[in-house]
Amino acid sequence: MTVRRFDRVADYLGSDSFQAVRRTCVTVIGLGGVGCHAAVALARSGIGSLRLVDFDKLTETSLNRNPIAGPEDCGKYKVDVVADHLRRTCPDTRIEVLREFVHTDTAASILEPEPSAVIDAIDSLNPKAALLEYCAEQRIPVFSSMGASGRSDPSLVRTGDISETKSCPLAKQLRKYLRRRGIMNGITCVYSIEPAGDHSLPPDMEDLTLRKGRVRNRIPGMIIMPGIFGYALAGMVLDSVSGKDILSVYKE
Repeated sequence: MTVRRFDRVADYLGSDSFQAVRRTCVTVIGLGGVGCHAAVALARSGIGSLRLVDFDKLTETSLNRNPIAGPEDCGKYKVDVVADHLRRTCPDTRIEVLREFVHTDTAASILEPEPSAVIDAIDSLNPKAALLEYCAEQRIPVFSSMGASGRSDPSLVRTGDISETKSCPLAKQLRKYLRRRGIMNGITCVYSIEPAGDHSLPPDMEDLTLRKGRVRNRIPGMIIMPGIFGYALAGMVLDSVSGKDILSVYKE
């Protein structure tokens, strides 16, 4: 039976497509500015199950781009803050929490059992690359955020395959990494073509180690672009799992 809170979603997608959404499990990895927006959007759209993955704790400087956290949440694990909010506001979505650090040795266990789709909202280069490599090798549908920080123009946001990305230093580094491993395409991204200089680089661009809990540089940014990126990722996931092709109007 369709829950009344999802009536408008079901009206838009159609009954069969909405039931496909309800049966779907999505893993969201990285619960910073992009990931928390994506998780909220998916839960409010009726996704049946969400697996939330992040090892980091919320800091005061993260509050400017987090749509659900307050000062009282600082010091808590990001996944717990998002999970508590979603369990309270979206009780029809099953929430699973993993306080895990993603790297080559943990990707398989984090994605077991295999979800219908993965949202990659990791802001560190090497863990991000390891996740994308694993998803590509296992043919797990993955939707990845490129650099959102240091930008402000919504009209320059684009979606497409990672092979199509441009003007994004993070995407450039990821393409190089994946190309060396024989992966040329097959990863759907949201990115911006707005020049952002060094502000668009991940905080560990020069530190390609997999050190959990390392100190990282703060990247300047506001809530607008992470929000847009997060909702774009949620839209692409819903487009994929519903089979409705709801974003086709924007595709060239």
